[in-house]
Order: sequence, then C-alpha cells, then structure tokens
Amino acid sequence: MSKRFTTLGRYPTTRLRRNRREEWSRRLVAEHKLSVDDLIWPVFVQEGKNARTPVDSMPGVDRLTIDLFVEAAKEARDLGIPAIAIFPETDPKSKTPDAREAYNPGNLVCRATTAVKKAVPDIGILTDVALDPFNSDGHDGIVRDGQILNDESVEALVRQAIVQTEAGADIQAPSDMMDGRIGAIRQALDAKGFIHAQIMSYAAKYASAFYNPFRDAIGSSGALKGDKKTYQMDYANSDEALREVGFDIEEGADMVIVKPGLTYHDIVRRVKYAFGVPT
Repeated sequence: MSKRFTTLGRYPTTRLRRNRREEWSRRLVAEHKLSVDDLIWPVFVQEGKNARTPVDSMPGVDRLTIDLFVEAAKEARDLGIPAIAIFPETDPKSKTPDAREAYNPGNLVCRATTAVKKAVPDIGILTDVALDPFNSDGHDGIVRDGQILNDESVEALVRQAIVQTEAGADIQAPSDMMDGRIGAIRQALDAKGFIHAQIMSYAAKYASAFYNPFRDAIGSSGALKGDKKTYQMDYANSDEALREVGFDIEEGADMVIVKPGLTYHDIVRRVKYAFGVPT
C-alpha cells in the first residue's frame, strides 16, 4: 500500500537540520529504538519558593516552585531524559479575557525557562503554546460573545511563542488547535532570527476528558466555560487528523503530536505511515 500523502514541507520553512542541531534533540527523534531518549518529562510550575503542591487528580505529581524545578531538571539530565515540558499554574488575578499574561516576558513560564537553561543548558526545554493557563475563560483561544476567535488567538499565540523562545525555550509546542498557527509562529520565529527554534505541533488533538487532570494542574478547570469541541477534533474522524497533520508539516512543524496517544494508536499509525515525520 503506497503512502496516501506526500506533504513534507519546503525549505526554508522546513529545515530538517533543526532536529539534528542539539545532542538531546538527535536522541529524541532517533528512529527504530525505544529508550529513555524518547521521554519528555512534563513539569508543572507554581509561584513561590522552596514549595511543592500535590495535584490531587494526579497522585504522585506535584507543582514545583522555580528553585525546585531547577533541581528536578538536574535530576532529569542525570537520568538521561532529553527534554522537559513546562506547564504553569497562573495566578487567577493575572488571567484576563485576552490572556495577555501569556506573552508577558516576565511570566512564570519565561522565568522558569531561563532559570533551567542557565543551570542545565544541555537539556531541551519545551514550552506549551496555548492560552488556557492565562485565559479567564479557560479556553485555548480568545473568546468573544461565546465564540472562540481563530485569527485573533493566533496573533496572541505568536507573541507567546516569541517571548518563550527569547527566554531560552528550544521547542515551541502549540497545543491550541487554531487554524494556521504553525505557519504564523514559524514565520515570526524566522523573522526574529530564531531559524533553529523547533516546533512540535499538537497536530491532531482530540477533544477528551483525559485532559482534566492536566487542567487541574494548571488551574484552568474551574475557569473553563463550555467545551473545546469547536477547535479540538471529533473522535470519529481519522481522515481529518491526516489533513491537520499535513497542514502543520507544510506550515513548518518539525515534529507532530497525536493526543491523547493511548486511545488513538490507529491515528498514530496512520500519521507515521503517511508522513514519516517524528511523531
């Protein structure tokens, strides 16, 4: 059976050397092996000092203040984990309808990123690109009159990706599922001179209750108004997932995510077979 899709991207939007640039990244995307090199450790950060707060819906998982996060990053490096993903618990007082805290260069994510990069420069840092930790409506995009706005949300996501990259993040991981955001982020990063910054796109993200513990960890569960079905995918659709992935690769994604992975092995297989990109 031949591959159905041939979307592989085009230079200079696509630069295959991005994934080869750092030793941790080469380990992360190496094919045909399964080891600690394939792990990304998600860490939840909070304000304060020398404190950890248990996440009730995720037994054994704590939110960490930046100083403890730095120590966790050292532990990850020593264990051979190539990359860490940062997710913030934002102070409710900083949440607004336009989610402007997402692109505040002094926000919790940016400060945590800079601290870890200074202390542990040889570990990869992945930062989420989405507005839900900062949005008073709890959505991944900006809400107006009950509607999630696409293009206005993309503008905010671009600004968020820029400040996170400037803070030292190696990989931007848009998890919002707005149309066109990969291309807009790639163009903005390149225009700023960040041609080596990687994009790991949540390319096929399905609406799911499996995300609820994550939402608890970042403090967005109580804020969410309605659901996310107008932008996250319908579980019944698999061809649509391939279209989403194809668009993101053409727009400049270096790696793609299928989420949730556990219950969508069929989609993971179809994506990997169709495109052959790090998945």
